[in-house]
Amino acid sequence: MRALELMKFTHFPTICVLFVGFCVPSCHNLLRLRLPMPETTTEQTILIVDQEIEFLDWATKHLAAKGLKILRTDNADNATKIVAKTHLDVVLASIDLQPFDGMELLGKIKSQSPSTLVILIAGFPTTGQVIEATQRGAHDVLRKESLPFELRSVLESALQLAEDRRSADTSSAAQPISDGRVKIIGVSRALQDVFKIVGRVARSDAPVLVSGESGSGKELIAKAIHEYSPRRLKEMIPINCGAIPENLLESELFGHEKGSFTGAIARRAGRFEQADGGTLFLDEIGDMPLSIQVKLLRVLQDGTFSRVGSNETITSDVRIITATHKDLAAEVEAGRFREDLYYRLNVVEVRIPPLRERKDDIPLLAEYFLQRITRKNGMARIRLSQEAISAMQSHHWPGNVRELENTIARACALASSSVLLPADIPLASAPIVSRIKLDDAIDRIINSAPSGNIINWVVSQLAQRSVELADNNLKQAAINLGITQEELKKRMAP
Repeated sequence: MRALELMKFTHFPTICVLFVGFCVPSCHNLLRLRLPMPETTTEQTILIVDQEIEFLDWATKHLAAKGLKILRTDNADNATKIVAKTHLDVVLASIDLQPFDGMELLGKIKSQSPSTLVILIAGFPTTGQVIEATQRGAHDVLRKESLPFELRSVLESALQLAEDRRSADTSSAAQPISDGRVKIIGVSRALQDVFKIVGRVARSDAPVLVSGESGSGKELIAKAIHEYSPRRLKEMIPINCGAIPENLLESELFGHEKGSFTGAIARRAGRFEQADGGTLFLDEIGDMPLSIQVKLLRVLQDGTFSRVGSNETITSDVRIITATHKDLAAEVEAGRFREDLYYRLNVVEVRIPPLRERKDDIPLLAEYFLQRITRKNGMARIRLSQEAISAMQSHHWPGNVRELENTIARACALASSSVLLPADIPLASAPIVSRIKLDDAIDRIINSAPSGNIINWVVSQLAQRSVELADNNLKQAAINLGITQEELKKRMAP
């Protein structure tokens, strides 16, 4: 074991900083920490662990001050030995460590010293790493390249919390979890913060409301919550509340008895029964009719319901996750959503930031979609030029990730070379339509459509018009609508 070096600091509360894998001495001017810390009469401690001696020297020099011990080692196993015999308040650790990684070290530290705060560092932390680290009790997860800009504020928060918990010995170490199957692309700070919330809320059964603009990835986040929860061995059943007519939505949710209504030729279990022991994801909950909201509220209150046409009371153990692109508080104010149901569903809110607020994710998402589309269609390799990436990062993306995916799909379909330039990326600005003009257009459509079949007629007209605008090119029309050619042909039928 490498010799431990003790050095003194001033004006710091106790902090054990296990700092691994960030060897960038060139950033030292950005990392001169002079943090205003609470006054304390007790001695403080920092543990720095890294495999690179150069970094250990650099970090020790720039954190040196009176009143604080600095312990250093280049080995994760040695770090656990130090934790076992030394009081530590905060740990800052890289995920990349030997002889075992920082994730395992996190678990050992939380087991040996529950009150110690742990901050993990990774070059580009994956969705699974951020969620799992949070579930195991990490205070935060930082990107390596953002450390010069974020370390100060994160440490200030951790040090203050460590001081507040100084005499506490509480632990919330989570059980190890699987890697999950959800693939969410993104390294932006805004998305990393979402992952941390997912990691915390997944451990409980509290109802979660996932909010965000259309196309931002709300269902993916719901899947992540389920797959990192104790219910992951059971099914997560999604249902779009806005896509099912009101007279069928009650049956879809709660089931029905044979003969309870026209077309009910047999008993059918509803989604609540099917999701027993698992998760029910109610997408676009803001579109749920008030009559169904009343019945949903009862289920949330006592966990019981009845099938349509039955007096039998059924109990189901279901975790509820909802999603909406609407402002539910405004919907409550307008009388379109029940206030009591809103508070029942909004125990924890997870807001998905729009793509325009996380531009760092655009290159990764674009490359991911590019590879997936070319591989699926057996196309030759296509790459994005830096100019094309810059153009995409400058775009507003009102349709968010879904719009980006469709944009890449269209660019691949029309590509004339193996390199996509800005001219190859369809980023035309969407026209701004006034509310008055839109209402007028809707009124004309309703007055022109055959009664009793308005929706199917509108879909058919939209499909046919899209084909006309694409010069009768079915493939291009389907790409413009974001559907397959087979779906387009079906929807063209009146």
